[in-house]
Amino acid sequence: MTAEDRERTVAYVALGSNIDKREHYLQGAIAALNEESGITVMGQSSIYETEPVGYVDQSAFLNMVIQIHTDLSPEALLSTLLAIENRLGRTRDLRWGPRTIDLDLLLYGEHQLTTPDLIIPHPRMHERAFVLVPLSEVLYARQESLFESISAHLEKLEGKEGVILWKKAQ
Repeated sequence: MTAEDRERTVAYVALGSNIDKREHYLQGAIAALNEESGITVMGQSSIYETEPVGYVDQSAFLNMVIQIHTDLSPEALLSTLLAIENRLGRTRDLRWGPRTIDLDLLLYGEHQLTTPDLIIPHPRMHERAFVLVPLSEVLYARQESLFESISAHLEKLEGKEGVILWKKAQ
């Protein structure tokens, strides 16, 4: 991928938090992304509250999706997301356990990528209503062509009723 290809790349990132000041961590991650060279946040979904998946003995999550424009490569963007998680106190003590912030790279343009550290599109996003509901909202608001495809996956997915609007996007 050349630098010219990366200059106009649109990517989508899922955010989740279930520790203490959940909205504070979501907003802190968005601010940190906007402060990074090569990243501009262009749109964001509403915030949704959802029950945990996997390890269920923990507090409910707040989830949302943002659209960014970036000139970073997918690998560099992943590295940036992980660094922001660390700065915001993310620890990885328990798989699917409580976290201050979780940042998942869902889509990076129309690219498909499989490396030991990164798979794009995100391999489990089509199984997760807490990702597809806010993603479809951002795609619709931004009039993205992916909206119909994501909406079709969402229609077939069970568990949508467990994704509760917590705060409407501004």
